[in-house]
Amino acid sequence: MPAPTDKLVRRAAARFSRIPAENLAIEVLGDGLINHTYQVSGSFDGSSFVLQAINSTVFNQPYDILYNYALVQQHLTKQDNAVNIPAMVLTRDGRGMWVDLERNYWRATNYLPNSFSKRTVASDHLAYSVAKCFGNFTASLSSMDSDALRTVIPNFHDLKDRFIEFEKAVKSAQAQNLKKSAYIISELRNRRKLVDFFDLVQRAPGFRSRVMHHDCKVTNVLFDRQTDDAICPVDLDTVMPGKFFSDLGDMIRSMVCEEDENSTNWQSIRVRPDFYRAILNGYLEETNKIFTTDELNHIHYAGLFLIFMQSIRFLTDFLSGDLYYKTNYKEQNCDRAFNQLILLQDLERVLKELYSFDPYSL
Repeated sequence: MPAPTDKLVRRAAARFSRIPAENLAIEVLGDGLINHTYQVSGSFDGSSFVLQAINSTVFNQPYDILYNYALVQQHLTKQDNAVNIPAMVLTRDGRGMWVDLERNYWRATNYLPNSFSKRTVASDHLAYSVAKCFGNFTASLSSMDSDALRTVIPNFHDLKDRFIEFEKAVKSAQAQNLKKSAYIISELRNRRKLVDFFDLVQRAPGFRSRVMHHDCKVTNVLFDRQTDDAICPVDLDTVMPGKFFSDLGDMIRSMVCEEDENSTNWQSIRVRPDFYRAILNGYLEETNKIFTTDELNHIHYAGLFLIFMQSIRFLTDFLSGDLYYKTNYKEQNCDRAFNQLILLQDLERVLKELYSFDPYSL
């Protein structure tokens, strides 16, 4: 999705404000790869709002995002001690979304004063704070009927579906790509038991359908500039029904390693045990009281599922000709898949050493 022109951004901003477009101050927020997001200032009362152009290629039903946000916000306002999320801002004519002539879908939410976001997780204390914040989000929505929400991206965290697509890609891949990734293919296939257990999770009543954020990383949490405390999760575009592993697994995958998923510094791709404990403790401090016995007994599968799934997704894209993820060089998606495989292997080691946990002993 190409970035909208400044003129178009201003026109959209004016739809959500009574201030003339030329008097609004507009600043790009974040560096998201999916949507385009801006902070808009200049209203009479000094307040600001966040304006976002939704990527309708990724989210082909943009109004479902708006629908889910409204339901979640309505539910949270009725709960005691619930996490707070920024309120929706309506257009001048009372609508939640504006569509321009280029079919860009625009929506807005309040900008929380004195808030900011972080890009990296520098300490286990911060990892704990982020996990606790997302755990509060999960717990605050535990009494909500997840089936009331619309599925904005079908099969988003469906490990079985991802594995099927991976096997299809292997069958149709070019010989040189298969040769390059032979070791990764073999190691992923050796972990087929994770797919089998995922299938059980999908069917067994002890694993509830829950309201999940589905994009839990440090950049999607707002912090208070004065206290440095986590305030609330943001970027709720992927909020939809899910299972216990999605949000915790996402945090483990994105925060437990000092290297990110693009790193080829293979020797440094390691799980930081203190970070793993901090993420687990922070999340369970909020969700322990609402998770089922089956979910708690199998909590260590969360990180395994998400890291395994991401390795599969990267390799599937590499074998398919790099159709989904942007790359900077020819074999980057293969390297990304190897990166995640190394992280998965190290998480298996850590779980065995610290928790005497073997995921393949089922």
